[in-house]
Amino acid sequence: MATLRELKGRIGSVASSEKITGAMKMISSAKMHKAELALKQLRPYRDQIETIIANLLGSDAVFSSPLMESRPVNKVAVVVFGSDDGLCGAYNVNIFKALLAHIAVIRQKYGQDVEITIVPVGSKMGKAAGKIAGGTILVVKPEGVDSKSTDTRVRDFTWLMRDSFVNAVYDRVDLLYMSFKSVSRQRLESRTLLPITYDEFATAESAGAGRPYIFEPSPERIFTEVLPMYLLAVVQDVFTENRASEQAARVMAMQSANDNAKKLHDQLQLEFNKLRQQAITTELLDILGGQVK
Repeated sequence: MATLRELKGRIGSVASSEKITGAMKMISSAKMHKAELALKQLRPYRDQIETIIANLLGSDAVFSSPLMESRPVNKVAVVVFGSDDGLCGAYNVNIFKALLAHIAVIRQKYGQDVEITIVPVGSKMGKAAGKIAGGTILVVKPEGVDSKSTDTRVRDFTWLMRDSFVNAVYDRVDLLYMSFKSVSRQRLESRTLLPITYDEFATAESAGAGRPYIFEPSPERIFTEVLPMYLLAVVQDVFTENRASEQAARVMAMQSANDNAKKLHDQLQLEFNKLRQQAITTELLDILGGQVK
């Protein structure tokens, strides 16, 4: 049985853990709200670009772009987003499981011989992806890019993936990430980044249907300029979603740890009180026994 001194020490340690997890939860919550705000600021920009492209597609002009080239798929790049830091529960584990499932879908659709290049964003995902490298699965870690990358790094990474697709290094580029819905809800998403398809602008096109537009300069030139901007907006959106989802997962993990610490603290405190009461009762009995004698 533990002594009073040992129990007091344990209670102190658990109380310190409560303070630490509580502080970490507050920090993660602040970072999550910052990423959530950035996400809300990005959305109108992306929506406007989608509307512009949809209006262009609704005109009589004929458009073509290397970013929309559809060709036989022999090489696929899967950009998978994870975290660089731990203490976020099963966040990275769930994404890695989704990656394995996504690879199985690709092989089922394009054949077992299709070459799959995993491009991990985040050191945790890089380590996990390294475990399945071999054969037709390659792992290419983008230099200088992580889950906390700034706008400049994100832009350079986007142009790298664009050039890789245009130069036929990859025939298709997929994104696999955790979409942020709320602090308690994140959902795994997979989408094809390249080639870009007309279907992505169907909703925006129907919303702007029936409105007359005059394009200056030509619709073809506007389309050529705007399409890369749309590509960059999508990648920026995904990076920001990943940051918000990671911090939301960390908030929930710290909340769970804090709840467990509080529960353990209460149990130890109860055990301490019982042991102290027992010690007091024993002392009183000793005193009374001495008086009788």
